[in-house]
Amino acid sequence: MRIANIMVSIDLGAASAHRVRSAASLAERFGAKLTGVAARPVFGPMPVGNMRDVERVWAIEERLTEEQLAEAKALFERMAGQALRTDWHFAPTDPLTYLSARARTADLVVVGRQGPADGDPGPMRVPAGALLMEVGRPVLVVPPGIEHLAAERVVVAWKDAPEARRALHDALPFLGQADQVCVVAVGPDADNVGAEGAAEYLSGHGIRATTHLIRKPGIDTADEILRFARREDADLIVMGAYGHSRLREWVFGDVTRDVLQTTPVCCLMSH
Repeated sequence: MRIANIMVSIDLGAASAHRVRSAASLAERFGAKLTGVAARPVFGPMPVGNMRDVERVWAIEERLTEEQLAEAKALFERMAGQALRTDWHFAPTDPLTYLSARARTADLVVVGRQGPADGDPGPMRVPAGALLMEVGRPVLVVPPGIEHLAAERVVVAWKDAPEARRALHDALPFLGQADQVCVVAVGPDADNVGAEGAAEYLSGHGIRATTHLIRKPGIDTADEILRFARREDADLIVMGAYGHSRLREWVFGDVTRDVLQTTPVCCLMSH
């Protein structure tokens, strides 16, 4: 698998510049094109009352949308660097819908982590969880402050399910260049055969991986995965996302959601 086009979501939040730099470094590393994507809906008033007032407010919102999209483009061009092949797409529309549509040409989509402590990126925000359900491409979630992903020490959070298998395949370009790959299964149903099967799959691609089983985690699964990653000094986690019904996960809590909100390292997810 070759990564030819890396697509990065641009908003005007504090972490956006770091995210673009991280995506740009990956594009340079893989010899890929870097594509910036931004969208902002035009928030207009309800068409009731004095129509002149409605038109005036709508014109103000249109101008604000144009200005913010131009600001996003300037940020992308400033942070992407001069040596890269770049492309830019923008539209006055819903950011999630627009990025999901544009991503049909991408091999990897880069978005920001958006936990409770990460601040508000504004109306150009693309929620990583919703994107995973829609995009049909691997998604790299980048926490605030990370400008470079070496992916030298990688943890594969394994569960013998289609989402994890997809993520393992999608991560091959990263895993093939890693110094260390750990396949870890967490929980009472952690399966040595499944984890060994994942390691065997990687071996077929010339990648050596060790397997680790944590059948009795002392904390919840998401925290156990993150703790294991910290212990191994990992800078990338690979995992499948949203393996059950969406309603059940959001009501009862879910490993995907928890990792999306709290991961201190980059996380490559596939659904």
